[in-house]
Amino acid sequence: MNRIDQFLVIADDLGNVLRFISLGTCVPLIVALIYREWDMILPMALVPLILYLLGIFFLMLPENKKEAKLSQALFSVALIWLICAFVGAVPFWIGMGMPYLDALFEAMSGWTDTGLTMIPNVDSFPHTLLFWRSLMQWLGGLGIVAFTVLMLSKTGLNPSRFYRSEGRSEAFMPSVVQQGLQMWKIYMMLTALSVLLILISGVSIWDAVNIAMVAIATGGFSVHSAGILYYNNPLLEMLIIPVMIAGALPFKIYYLMYHKKKVSFFHDEQAHLLFLLILAGFIVITLDLLFYNNLDFAVAMRQGIFMAVAGVTSTGFQISSPNIWAPVTVLFLILLMLIGGSSGSTAGGIKLSRAALAYRGIVWWFKRSFVSGKVIVPFRYGGKVIPKFEAEMEVSKNMLIIILYLLVIFISSILVMHFDSPSVDTSNIVFEIVSATCNNGISTGFVSPEMSPYSKVVFIFAMWIGRLEIMPVIVFFMGLVKGFNQSK
Repeated sequence: MNRIDQFLVIADDLGNVLRFISLGTCVPLIVALIYREWDMILPMALVPLILYLLGIFFLMLPENKKEAKLSQALFSVALIWLICAFVGAVPFWIGMGMPYLDALFEAMSGWTDTGLTMIPNVDSFPHTLLFWRSLMQWLGGLGIVAFTVLMLSKTGLNPSRFYRSEGRSEAFMPSVVQQGLQMWKIYMMLTALSVLLILISGVSIWDAVNIAMVAIATGGFSVHSAGILYYNNPLLEMLIIPVMIAGALPFKIYYLMYHKKKVSFFHDEQAHLLFLLILAGFIVITLDLLFYNNLDFAVAMRQGIFMAVAGVTSTGFQISSPNIWAPVTVLFLILLMLIGGSSGSTAGGIKLSRAALAYRGIVWWFKRSFVSGKVIVPFRYGGKVIPKFEAEMEVSKNMLIIILYLLVIFISSILVMHFDSPSVDTSNIVFEIVSATCNNGISTGFVSPEMSPYSKVVFIFAMWIGRLEIMPVIVFFMGLVKGFNQSK
């Protein structure tokens, strides 16, 4: 079967997904009408139009009814996000005259929930495009999980096994399609509750909606250039914290709370780790700001808790610049950003489940090193004893993903250092690359339109690779070069 025939296996699914996404991207047109931004209607309307026409094109291709392989499903995930970014850049390019590369950077940052921006003066942008930025992050927040679930429903694979091996949470419903629908219902409910919570701070409904959308998606775009600092509202900052945490928790918890009436915060390992990292981050950052930056106790606590939560949950909101922090504080924040939030959530990073599995794997390996080869050392995961062969496979896959994450960060940092001025602070570049790869968005100020075009391309790839957790991107390029029949 040649590559065209292999692609036709997934063409129908791609067409349906693009048509579905095109409907969601029509919402900014309502904003354009409300604020009478008539010149934004055409640039914004091109997004749903192009996505819909692409969907129709894929549906018109000859159908191949063979069962999709996992590699084809992963290829589809990578392609969908790439298409969304290229099309999502159109309103910035046509509507505001941004260079297309900068517009693509903005769109990729939006869809991947990163939050880094190429717009120096956000306040000057029309409401339509500001809402479009928020909507991209909101759709991208859960979209990658929901789309993966949908594609897996077309394969003969066990979704729960795939989730575990890829660092995601196990399936909490017998039907993967039902699970995808439930996740979207939970997501919309959390968004609505977040809007109501943020309104308590006294901000306008416009600001509350945009903040809630990007906070629950752990994105970080803002409708103001100064970000959250624009409001100078400590109450708002404290109200955003639970929203960021809500987006970084496994959505399985909400399902169990609502449908099974079980409060599983106390039984979920990832939830434990998330709150433990937030506490550790709060203590370390606060103490560092007190002793190294000589801040007042109240200010240090305020910045410490907010920045710790933003770092762990991979939300790009910030009320302080790491550029003025002590290097050791910045390094600690990098560690929080690298680990990220829970699998099965909207957060980025390596994921808490991978960090936990890596720790267990290392401890298990050391225990086996100090006993006789005849002694069986059990490997426990999720409250169960996993057979040795399966445990070794899962730990190996888990460690491979972690190593690939670090490799992407290392290579990307070296490339950017070569493309931009050698005089640029190396620590700032590494920080920004980690922020991009882990889809965080906290910035030292290095990312800007003045960057080299080649550096912008590196950042675009880093955001895409990080959001898709590396493997789909590898499969994407292997599929383009060699097709999906790798056994030949």
